[in-house]
Amino acid sequence: MELLIKNIKSLLQIEEHHRKWVSGKEMSSLNVLENSWLLISNGIIKDFGRMNEDAFKKISSGHPADKTIDASNRIVMPAFCDPHTHLVYAGSREKEFVDKIRGLSYEEIARRGGGILNSAKLLHETDEEDLYQQALKRIKEIISLGTGAVEIKSGYGLNTNDELKMLRVIKRLKESTPVEIKSTFLGAHAIPDEYKTDPDRYVDLIINDMIPAIAGEKLADYIDVFCDKGFFSVSQTESILEQGIKYGLIPKIHANELAFSGGVQAGVSHSALSVDHLEFTGDDEIRCLLQSETMPTLLPGTAFFLGLNYPPARRMIDAGLPVAMASDYNPGSSPSGDMKFIMSLGCIKLKMLPEEVIHAVTINSAYAMGLDKTHGSIARGKIANIIITKEVPGYEYLPYAFGSHLVDKIILRGLVITG
Repeated sequence: MELLIKNIKSLLQIEEHHRKWVSGKEMSSLNVLENSWLLISNGIIKDFGRMNEDAFKKISSGHPADKTIDASNRIVMPAFCDPHTHLVYAGSREKEFVDKIRGLSYEEIARRGGGILNSAKLLHETDEEDLYQQALKRIKEIISLGTGAVEIKSGYGLNTNDELKMLRVIKRLKESTPVEIKSTFLGAHAIPDEYKTDPDRYVDLIINDMIPAIAGEKLADYIDVFCDKGFFSVSQTESILEQGIKYGLIPKIHANELAFSGGVQAGVSHSALSVDHLEFTGDDEIRCLLQSETMPTLLPGTAFFLGLNYPPARRMIDAGLPVAMASDYNPGSSPSGDMKFIMSLGCIKLKMLPEEVIHAVTINSAYAMGLDKTHGSIARGKIANIIITKEVPGYEYLPYAFGSHLVDKIILRGLVITG
C-alpha cells in the first residue's frame, strides 16, 4: 500500500540523518522543504523531495501510488508525540475546578476529599470495561487533534489491584488503537490516607508487591515517581527507581513542580529518560541536565490551569539544553490533550519561538518516550505518523491560532485516520 502526498506547501521537520534530539540554539532552526512531496509505503516513510525534482517525475510517470492526496497550501509535519499523560482515569473533577475559582487552595481541596485521592476513589469504584471505554474516547480525541504517540501513566490506583487494572486498560488501548502508546507505572503518585502517618510502608508496598506484579505481567515500559514537596522524598524515590530498574523498568520522574525537591538530580543519577514539570529549575538543575542524557519535559498546561509559575524554558534553551513539551492530560490539573494548544502556551507563556515549540512536541518529545528512532520527524524509514493541516499561511500560524482546529488529516502508520 503506497500513499503519495503531493504539492505540499511546507514539509516540516525533515531529516536526512538521525538526530536523537535538538538542543540549545539549534532549536530555533527548523528543516523545511517547500513545494514538496512525501511517499509512504506500507506504513513507513519511503521518500520525499521537491515537486520539480526528477524523483517526483519518475514516481508520476511510473507505477502510481494506491492513493494520492493533494496538500496544496497545507503543511505536512510529524504527528505530535505526547510524552506525559494520565488519560486513563474515571469521571472528572470539575467541582474542584469551581472550588479553585472560589479561592480554595490545593491543600483545602485535598482535605475535602479532592485531588489525586479523589481520582483514586473514583477509579476504585469503576470496573475495567468502563474505565477502558472512558479512556478510548480520550484516545480518539487526541488522535483527532494530531497526536500519533502518547505515554500514559497509572497512578490513580494507589493499591496493587487498582494499579494493575489501570495498566491492563493501557495495554488494551495499545492493542486496539492505531496510536503508539508507552505505558508508565506511577504507583508513587500520592500517599494514600491509610499510609499518611507511615509513608515508608506504602513505599515498601510499591517495592515488594506492585513492581514485581506489574513486571510479571509485562504491563509497563517505564517507572515514575512524584518526587516533590509533600509527596515522595529523594531517598524514597531512589529506592523505588532502583527496584524498578532491577525489574527492567526505565525511570522517569515528576520533579520540581512545587519546590526545589532534588528530583531532577535523582532522575539524572538514575539515568531517567525524562524529568517532567520543572517549574522550579535553577543553575544546579541546568548544570546537572547538561551533563546527562535525560530530557527536560515541560507541562505548561498544568501551570496554565493551576496558576503556577511557568518553567524557565528560555533559560534552559539558552543554556544549551533540549526541551520537550507534553500535555499532562489528567482530570485535576490539565484536563486537555491538545498539543497544538501546548505549542501556543510554549510561545505565549514560555517565550519559545515557533520553531522551538515544533521541536519540543515532535523530535524532542519522541526522545522523551524512547521513540526518537521511529517517530518525531520526517525521515526515510521512520513510521508514517503524519499531520496534514488545513490551508494555513505558514507554520508560525499553528501556535498563533491557539483556538483553531487546524488538523485536516491525521495519518497513523500510513493509514488515513481522520479527514
